[in-house]
Formats: sequence, C-alpha cells, structure tokens
Amino acid sequence: MAPYHLLRIKQVEARTGLHRSQIYAWMKEDHFPQSIKKGIGYDLAGDSGLYFEHTLGYDLGRAEKNSDWRDGANTLKGMGNIKATMNTAFAVGWSVTPWLTVEGKATLPLTDAQGVHYQTSATLLLLQNSQDIVALQSAALFGDSRYANTFYGVDQRQSARSGYRLYRAAGGFYGIDNALTWSHQYDDHWGSTLSAGYTWLGEHAADSPLVSRRNEGTVTAAITWTF
Repeated sequence: MAPYHLLRIKQVEARTGLHRSQIYAWMKEDHFPQSIKKGIGYDLAGDSGLYFEHTLGYDLGRAEKNSDWRDGANTLKGMGNIKATMNTAFAVGWSVTPWLTVEGKATLPLTDAQGVHYQTSATLLLLQNSQDIVALQSAALFGDSRYANTFYGVDQRQSARSGYRLYRAAGGFYGIDNALTWSHQYDDHWGSTLSAGYTWLGEHAADSPLVSRRNEGTVTAAITWTF
C-alpha cells in the first residue's frame, strides 16, 4: 500500500478543480463526498482509495421546547433537555471509483454521554466540474441502547412529567437518511447550495411516542460567500 499522507484544502482544490468556497459550503452542509470531506481533525488517504478520518465535533443536543439554534419542539415539554456534548468521530472508507465512495463511521461522545452513533453510507457523485457538484448520499443509521433511549426513549420520570407512555428503545438499526445536493459556484466568492433530504425511521425509533411521523422530507437552500 502506498504511504499515507494528510489531505489539505489545497490538495482538495487540486484534486477536484473546485473553488475553496464551494468546498467549505459542502463541508458545512455535511453532504460533501466523504473521500475529500474535511473537518477539525485529520484524514489519512492512500493511492488505493482507502482512507481513515478522525474528527472532533460538537452536538447541540435537544431542547424540550421550540428552539432557533438547535433541535427542539414544544411537544417535548417534560422530557427535559438533552445536553450539548463534544464528540469524536472515526471513519473508514473506500473511494471505489472517482464517482462512488462507501464509508463506515462511528461517533462517540467525549463529555455528557449521549451514547454511540454509527452509520454506513454510500455517496454517488452524479456531476462534478469547476462550477457544479451534484451528489446523492444514502446512509443506514445505527445507535447503541443509550443513544436510542436518549433521543427516542421515555423513562418513568419523563413519562410522569410529559404524559407520554413509557418506552424503552432497543439499540441497533433505527433508520435511513438520504440526501441529494447540488452546489453551484458563481465566481471566486459567491456560491449556492440546494439540498433535498428524506429520512425514514425503523421500528426502534418509529414506535417511540415521541415520533409523530415515520417519514420526513426536507429542502434546504443557502447562498454562500467566502473571503
């Protein structure tokens, strides 16, 4: 196997032909092809297409009321807030071809324990040139028992305060997340991103009294400007 090396933004620019602002926009949306996605951490990649990524991140948790800056809803009143936490993620992937990447990823909490979250994903690059990227990503979602019960379970105290029935969520597979994203770069500074997402929850999550819909679709649009 060829010696591994650190991939930096300049190398990503040279490898993809993309403007730096476009790279940052895709990183922010979390739909950038995993083989060249950067974060706070490092990425070791070999000529065979195999890579290892280690990043540090921050999860904002969840509020028991509507929130402008993190997940939350008034329907969760009595459930208590899920605290924000620092986390670390390890990913191993393979760029099978220039347009197909597969990856396995584990995210572990470093501060307040939310449990461990896993996902396996495949990213298909449908279009890529100096101005546009269109990518389709599909991910299978997994979590241990602590993660499942943090976000979908209802214990006795929460049931008494919220009125929801008791629910013990099992760990394991809990859903599928799909995203189709188009990023366009107008010039060296201005760009835009349009993303459509679809999430389907498996029975471990969908059977929770906290879940009102098993399926959910989202559309996100953003204008970006980079110095």
